[in-house]
Amino acid sequence: MNHSELPAFLKSRRDRIRPADAGLTAGPRRRVPGLRREEVAQLAGLSADYYTELERGRGAQPSAQVLAALARALRLSGDERDHLYHLAERPVPTPQATAAHPQAALVGLLDRLTTTPAQVITDLHQVLVQNPLARALLGPPPATRGPEASFVHRWFTEPAARAVHPVEDHPHHSRIFVADLQAVAARRARDPEVTRMVAALRRRSEEFAALWEQRDVALRRTDHKRIVHPVLGVIELDCHNLFSEDGRQRLLWFSAPPGTEGAAQLELLSVIGTQDMTAGAERLGRGQG
Repeated sequence: MNHSELPAFLKSRRDRIRPADAGLTAGPRRRVPGLRREEVAQLAGLSADYYTELERGRGAQPSAQVLAALARALRLSGDERDHLYHLAERPVPTPQATAAHPQAALVGLLDRLTTTPAQVITDLHQVLVQNPLARALLGPPPATRGPEASFVHRWFTEPAARAVHPVEDHPHHSRIFVADLQAVAARRARDPEVTRMVAALRRRSEEFAALWEQRDVALRRTDHKRIVHPVLGVIELDCHNLFSEDGRQRLLWFSAPPGTEGAAQLELLSVIGTQDMTAGAERLGRGQG
């Protein structure tokens, strides 16, 4: 590991990120231009002490999993991510393994969406990065990785995940999720990540298995949703998706027509932000796709 260049590179990358871009509050006494070390550690799921050792170059040897988490937390581009692996003297991930790294073009657009909830997700509905309003609306994504991080997986295996939508809307969302996954599975034929997830869902959920046998296929591009917020109640919003060139990631954002109750609720959401009012959402791990 390059014990001088890796720490310098990590520090340079965290210095350029505004706290608001990462869904954090700047606070009145911030003395650093970007993120604090403990904030990077929190975003990457690491201990503050471990990340501090990394940035000081004092012997920590980051694994490939740690590097992937740091690349996401620091919003590295593809070239920057590869550079991070080179500095750590780890093999650069294959294209399949890097599918869960948010694409720079989508993150760039996400950063410009400051007045509407938006997030970048994978084609398996794993949340990669959120803006502050998406976190306020949906809560943070789960800390797990792999299929269990997929909102589709949790929709069919964790009853609490469905609390984000009114009960009467559940059949609609189940059909939409399965039809979308059918299209993804066909495009990624023989991809073990997809085949394992489909097999697990067919085994664990009778509802999923029955819908899968219907063979309805439709990538979800737009949808109308009612979202249950722990403070604002039911919010009616339109959901839009912008697909990456390879189809493996999507920029998802929510909007409401001007003058509607949903638009007013979004304005109020920007005021209350991620205060303690979203604690109930965090307990449910709502971060959905």
